[in-house]
Amino acid sequence: SRIILISMEPGPAASAMAFGVLDPALGTNVIVNAIVRYRCAGAPPRNFAITDDDGLFEIGANLNRMRHAVTPTEFIPYSLTYAPVSGITPGPGWQNLTVTGTVQGVNYRDAAQGNYSDSVTLTILP
Repeated sequence: SRIILISMEPGPAASAMAFGVLDPALGTNVIVNAIVRYRCAGAPPRNFAITDDDGLFEIGANLNRMRHAVTPTEFIPYSLTYAPVSGITPGPGWQNLTVTGTVQGVNYRDAAQGNYSDSVTLTILP
């Protein structure tokens, strides 16, 4: 069986979300979490909304893909979710946003062996 290492590169002030080693023989869904810390300027309460750009290799809204490091025509789809997507800041100081990434087993079963990555930008607007 092939072993595929999947990871998402960290952006400024963000942690990497690593899917780890995926074994196509198992074909199981892989779900991982990363924490993004943010804070809103100004006195609370402040409304906010969070969006993402679907990454560098998207093929449509919410159709994220990671690209192979050596073979640029090879991709593995994945999804990102986070909550809340909007609301009111609970107070001053740093807040944590949990971002969940999922790779479906059927999406890496026939993928080329190697490293895959993507970079996603989250935007938090008041």
